[in-house]
Order: sequence, then structure tokens, then C-alpha cells
Amino acid sequence: MAMHLYQVSSMLIENTVGKMSDNLTSVVLAVSVITLTLGYISKLVLKQSQSSSEEHKKYPPYIPSSIPFLGHAIAFGKSPIEFLENAYEKYGPVVSFTMVGKTFTYLLGSEAATLMFNSKNEDLNAEDVYSRLTTPVFGKGVAYDVPNHIFLEQKKMFKTGLNIAHFKQHVEIIEEETKEYFSRWGDSGEQNLFEALSELIILTASACLHGKEIRSMLDEKVAQLYADLDGGFSHAAWLLPGWLPLPSFRRRDRAHREIKNIFYKVTQKRRCSGEKVDDMLQTLIDATYKDGRPLNDDEIAGMLIGLLLAGQHTSSTTSSWLGFFLGKDKALQDRCYAEQKTACGEDLPPLNFDQLKDLTLLDRCLKETLRLRPPIMTMMRMARSPQKCPSMYTMVGETSFMQYEF
Repeated sequence: MAMHLYQVSSMLIENTVGKMSDNLTSVVLAVSVITLTLGYISKLVLKQSQSSSEEHKKYPPYIPSSIPFLGHAIAFGKSPIEFLENAYEKYGPVVSFTMVGKTFTYLLGSEAATLMFNSKNEDLNAEDVYSRLTTPVFGKGVAYDVPNHIFLEQKKMFKTGLNIAHFKQHVEIIEEETKEYFSRWGDSGEQNLFEALSELIILTASACLHGKEIRSMLDEKVAQLYADLDGGFSHAAWLLPGWLPLPSFRRRDRAHREIKNIFYKVTQKRRCSGEKVDDMLQTLIDATYKDGRPLNDDEIAGMLIGLLLAGQHTSSTTSSWLGFFLGKDKALQDRCYAEQKTACGEDLPPLNFDQLKDLTLLDRCLKETLRLRPPIMTMMRMARSPQKCPSMYTMVGETSFMQYEF
């Protein structure tokens, strides 16, 4: 059967080229469409031949598509939440479908998602999925580009620098950055809250986590580099090959090089000066792996990029929704304001870390915002071995596992 399909493919391509030899673009498009279509057909034939020998296994419901190769990529891309909610209503909590030639299995809801949270990394693997997104942004040798045990060591290095003593210092830094940022707004007008808070969080995160040297370099040009780098986290970056000459990919790669060069210079200057500063940069310079090897400048630069961008989306999204909900409820605003005066003093002096625990109403507002608008829609894993979910469906290897919480 496979040989027959290749013969048909060759005949179709030969005929197409003969008719379109004067139009190279048409030839390329036609050959691509024919090849993808035949590949899709051969995959279906292979799937049918395998099903006869695996009838004892119960696979998840599969959402069919009449579009070869692309599958449900367009519908999912337009409105992923609506697509998944409809799939849940029609097919239940475990469902599979195809996008760009790949099979995805979604675990929808808390019960089905227990498989995701109780699995081992060697069975449902994170690096196989996330490395496509993170490696072009953070760089090689860090995060999901390394084996899991190395990544865990890098996380422990971060934890060394993210301690209570530093958190207490960060409260004052964040307050100063916030006051300075909003002082430019004036007394009235309109602003895009999400864009503003995304920019503010980059500023506060850089000041707290990178140190004064790097924060002092954060002008409008560097801020745009961060934005271009952040644009690398997209559906296109995950689904499409990284070598495609897309404008967003080019901007991401250029920003990665330029930001790394900034971090190289700061790191080398710190090393040469011999100065010891109590910040994350110094923590990474002094850190070593279990085998005694120190981090090189490339690893430090990649980890600094990851430290800044890894939590930026969740923080800016949650902050924006919290601002939106408070903006709709004047009475709740007044209660939060009164609580802050009670906890900090009538004239609202600078906040300190220990006073945060007294802002219980604001804390409940934040938690309710997370419940209503969770900033992370899905978690992803690659099935390296057959898995059985709570609903007794069997998922085979090379299937992308996605968890979605309603």
C-alpha cells in the first residue's frame, strides 16, 4: 500500500510539473499540497491497519477533520477555549484531535487531569514539548533544553537567590518602580491596562531579579527587545519549524542575540571587578552544579532571560484582570483602600513585607481573580509510553498531552 501511494505521488508530481513548468511557485505549492495530502492518507491507512491488532485497547474519542494535515488548527487557533468546551460537551473529558499533522490528547477538568499531575517525567515528558518554545527564547543549555536533572539543579540555584531576605527588599523596589511609572499618567485619560502592567512588571522584575546594572540599561530600545523576545511564545513558534523566515521568528532571534550581549557585558564586568553584590546575578556567578562545574556566561545569560520572562505572562494577566474587576466595583475599591490605610497608616507610608499578610481583603480579591481567570490555560506533556487515564482510555507514545482546567 505504501509503495502504491509513492507511485501515485510520483505520477501526480510529474504531471503537475509538466503542466506548470513555467510557474515555479505553482509547482512548489502543488507538490507541497500533494505530498501533504498523500502523507495524511498514508497515516490514516497505517492507523487502520494497526487498529485490527490493537482492538483490546480503548482509545480516546477522536474529533475527525476534513482538512488534511492542518486538521483543527484553524478552529482551535481562533478560539481555543470555545473549541475545548464544545469538545468536552460532545466527547467528554478525554479527547484527541489533529493539528498540523500532530495528534493532541486533551485531559479536560480536574478528574481527568490527575494523570498529568501524578505522572513521572520519563513517562509524560515536559522537555519534549516546551523546548520548542523556550530554547529559541532562553537559549541552549538552560531550562527545557537540558535533561531534567540538570534543569532541577538550575531551579535550585534560583531558589538560593529567591529567599525571604530578598523578598523583603523587593517590596520597597516594586513600590518605588510602580509610583514612578504611574506618575507619568497624569490625573485623567485612557490607557491600555494590560500593556501598561506588562511593561511595569518587566521593569520591576528586572530591578528585583537582575540588579541595578541591568535595570539601568532598560530603556525603550531594550524594552522593545524584551517584547520581541516575548513574542517567541506563540502558537506559531510551537507548531511550526523554527527555521521558517517568519517576521516574528526573526525579531525573536535578533532580540535574543542583543539581550544576551547585554548580559555578557554585565557579567564579565562583575567578574572582573571582584565586587560582591547581594543579587541574583551574583548568585548565578557563584553557583556550581553538583559536579563542581560553575555556570558559564552563556548559561547565566539564558537563565536571566528565563527568570525575567517565565513569570511575566502570568503576573501581567492576573494583575490586569484584578485591576479590571476592581475598576468595575467602586465599593470594593474603597474597602481595599481602607484596609491598606488600616494596615500601613493613614498617610500610607512605604509598605513593608510583614504588612502584606494584613491585607486579607486584597488577598481574597487576588485569589478570586485567579479562580475566575486562571492565567495558564493548559499544561503540556509528550507521552513517551502508553498511558491509561482515569477514564480507562489508553494513550500511546508520541502523543502530546494537554491539560485544561475549566
